[in-house]
Amino acid sequence: MNDEQNQENESGQTEEQEARAKLKAEKKKKRHTFLAGFVSALVLVTIIGIGLSLVFHISPSGFLSAKTQTKLNMLSSIIDDYYYKDVSDSAKATGLYKGLMESMDDPYTEYYTPKEYRELMVSLSGDYAGIGAVLTQDKDTKAVSIVQVYDDSPAKKAGLQAGDTIVSVDGNEADQESLDDFVQRVRGKKGTKLTMVYIRDGEQKTVEITREQVIVPSVSHQMLTDKIGYIRISQFSDGTQKEFEEALEDLKNQGMTSIVFDLRDNGGGMVDSVVAILDDILPKGTVVYTKNKEGKRTNYTSDDAKQLDMPMTVLVNENTASAAEIFTGAVMDFKKGTVIGTKTFGKGIVQTTLPLSDGSAVKLTTARYYTPSGVCIQGKGIEPDIKLELDYSGDSSAAYDWTKDNQVQKAIEVLKGEQ
Repeated sequence: MNDEQNQENESGQTEEQEARAKLKAEKKKKRHTFLAGFVSALVLVTIIGIGLSLVFHISPSGFLSAKTQTKLNMLSSIIDDYYYKDVSDSAKATGLYKGLMESMDDPYTEYYTPKEYRELMVSLSGDYAGIGAVLTQDKDTKAVSIVQVYDDSPAKKAGLQAGDTIVSVDGNEADQESLDDFVQRVRGKKGTKLTMVYIRDGEQKTVEITREQVIVPSVSHQMLTDKIGYIRISQFSDGTQKEFEEALEDLKNQGMTSIVFDLRDNGGGMVDSVVAILDDILPKGTVVYTKNKEGKRTNYTSDDAKQLDMPMTVLVNENTASAAEIFTGAVMDFKKGTVIGTKTFGKGIVQTTLPLSDGSAVKLTTARYYTPSGVCIQGKGIEPDIKLELDYSGDSSAAYDWTKDNQVQKAIEVLKGEQ
């Protein structure tokens, strides 16, 4: 190069550098100019790249038709080229799986990653690291509140109480996601800490809680008065039947002649679990049945081996759902007890969880369930025999006192009249 060629321009570049910069700018301009034709070009490239076998082996009208796959590849390329940060292929695939499940517009149908599925199994086992509190979510406002705090739990030690509304955990707002997703934020590795913001009596408070191993009992029981037994079932999980039978036997040994079943704030659980418990207390017959979309009926029955032949009442509220409503509907239809409280949640559909070979799983709504009399309560709920709003006159910050619970008192009144 001669001196003239090495002469710098006003921006500090040599003419050769300026020429290269102009060439690079032209290439960039062309790339944006041809963006409108990107779809057509990508279709051609994709078809050539994957071969003509796609055309013959994938139905043009199927979900994963050649056209669909081409568009997915196009969207993936757009993400790679223009999204502000890198996204892995596995993350994209997970998004596709979750999006497919969400396309059914069913809040109970979900795709679980392997990690999420493992966490779900821990949840159903009742043995996990967490804070030891039962949460519920308002189906309209999505507000999350505490309905029960276990004794000697991290939540109890932190001063949390039933009725507290949770605003956030570690900055994640409770009303911005499903209850299942939010609960997973509360749970975690033993010994780790979380920061919770909650509201009590209109005042916002913040507390730090250390997660501990929590073994959650699903059944509690006690003798009330006049030989009236009381069994509370918080959920229907793997071990619930065993706990229930032990509680029932203990109360019988104490001379129980009638019983109160408390299913308030019981969000449900496993169908097999509630059917097994109903088999412990009801006479022979169908306790619930399901129908799938083809109309195929599946009956769940009880025999007469262990019928509980004594007066009973069932306490319910707006958070009594799913398997707890199966229990309530069966007792009501068999005319074996009086249901007291407020209208139940109204979840009359059945989910089936299907594990996949890679450790992930899908939960699908596969059927509707019907009470023995043929009623599907989906979206309707169960109206109690005696409608009664809760009026608890005790101190909510102290231990629960059944003598201050007007719904329990009404149950006792009913049972005394039947003894």
